[in-house]
Amino acid sequence: MTQRLELPKGGFNFENYQRNVALEQQGLKLPTPTKTGTTVVGIIFKDGVVLGADTRSTAGSIVQDKNCDKIRYMAPNVYCCGAGTAADTQFTNSLICSQLELHRLATGRETRVCTALTLVKQMLFKYQGHVSAALILGGYDVTGPRLLAVAPHGSTDKLPYLVMGSGSYAAIAILENRWKKDLERQEAIDLVQEAIEAGIFNDLGSGSDVNITIIEKGKVDNIKGYARPNRREPKCRSYKFARGSTATLNLSAVTVTEGDAMDTS
Repeated sequence: MTQRLELPKGGFNFENYQRNVALEQQGLKLPTPTKTGTTVVGIIFKDGVVLGADTRSTAGSIVQDKNCDKIRYMAPNVYCCGAGTAADTQFTNSLICSQLELHRLATGRETRVCTALTLVKQMLFKYQGHVSAALILGGYDVTGPRLLAVAPHGSTDKLPYLVMGSGSYAAIAILENRWKKDLERQEAIDLVQEAIEAGIFNDLGSGSDVNITIIEKGKVDNIKGYARPNRREPKCRSYKFARGSTATLNLSAVTVTEGDAMDTS
């Protein structure tokens, strides 16, 4: 009789969760989650959806990456903005993206945004918030432009404009003041830019550039670095001084290489 080989299953693995809880109850101090920050925005306009995000990736008070791409491909007509733990948002997106590709191959139909939403929320609800991925899904399908949000526990929202991340308080103030129905394309882009920049300037966890993705019927435009509000200005002068500019009091510790003879008079 042949023995059946149990292959490891894909996805996230939390088999050590109960063990960690028992160790913590016995007094062992476990590592704490690192606070992260971001600002992601999505709005619906007359002909589609605009998604925006900053590009700063942080670990506590440390800026880990100044050019982190937070708007990711999910399907040809669906894109996703992620806030939370970078690894969780990236691999959650990758898992759902592969399932949507298999679904398109099996059905021969374009992905619907509600299909992506269902797969994401079912996966996140299964892990009860232990996967730190707060996502904004935007796309254009047979029902028109769609914008939806999924919290880490699996709850969902459907609104004409959405924000997530530590800079969301500053960004939502801009959207609540200026969003209106049937915005033109450029008006929507400008509004998303202003909302993301509000997060960049008022939240230490958000920063660097503004990335924009515009999703319309049969068309997607990804614009990296659409706005760069924190570009470092060039220096007014050079700080490279010619040899001999600084007076030398003692030459005993100075090493003079061949061809670099100094005037010791």
